[in-house]
Amino acid sequence: MNKLVAVTGMPGSGKSVVVEIFKEKGFNEIRFGDVTDKILKEKGMEINEENEARIRKEIREKYGMEAYAILNEEKIKEMLEKSSVVINGLRSYEEYLYLKRKYPDMVLVGVHASQKTRIERIMKRKERNLSEEELKVRDYREIVDLHIGGSIAMSDIMIVNESSLEDLRKKVLEVL
Repeated sequence: MNKLVAVTGMPGSGKSVVVEIFKEKGFNEIRFGDVTDKILKEKGMEINEENEARIRKEIREKYGMEAYAILNEEKIKEMLEKSSVVINGLRSYEEYLYLKRKYPDMVLVGVHASQKTRIERIMKRKERNLSEEELKVRDYREIVDLHIGGSIAMSDIMIVNESSLEDLRKKVLEVL
């Protein structure tokens, strides 16, 4: 039976690395942020933090806080018929509740790193890097506007990612 796993966590916590390890083990990925990126491209807008925040807000105003779960629902269903699926970037508590009602066996994996660690990581990124101030604004938006705290709190499994990639890989393989 195919499994549905959703990965949540603050920016720079290591979600994408966790998802990559799941993919290595045969899971197919659905990245919730692709919805935002697609709209930005359709509108000819640059992909940056300010534009992403504006589009995320518009999407949630139109569909509610569970917007990304709703907009990916058919894709999740179709992919689960063929393979196990890992969702990259579940944010809101409402997305979690929406998916948990549809898929009671879904496993939510939270990835945690301190703000200091996340700032260091994000400032070193080649893509989607943010300044310390931009990350703090993003953190605020994630917590207050996107309700990410509820999904992190409801994680079935919590991976603390404060050291090396090797350590994170070991922890994810134990989860798998």
